[in-house]
Amino acid sequence: MYAEIMRRVRLKVKEVAEAKGVSMTRLHLDSEISYNNIRRSFRDPFAEISTTTLARLAEALGVSIHDLIEDA
Repeated sequence: MYAEIMRRVRLKVKEVAEAKGVSMTRLHLDSEISYNNIRRSFRDPFAEISTTTLARLAEALGVSIHDLIEDA
């Protein structure tokens, strides 16, 4: 039953960053998030991410948090 209730959210960090011409390194430096976390969000759109990290990524990319996630 839990699996039926649980919704999956897909991260769009890679798509948004690429559309804005922002590299993983630039995003790492601008957001002050570890490079490994940036790389994980690019490679695995279903990776778990904290709301704090998501907010920092959104700020560094100049977008809303809502622009970085979608229902899957």
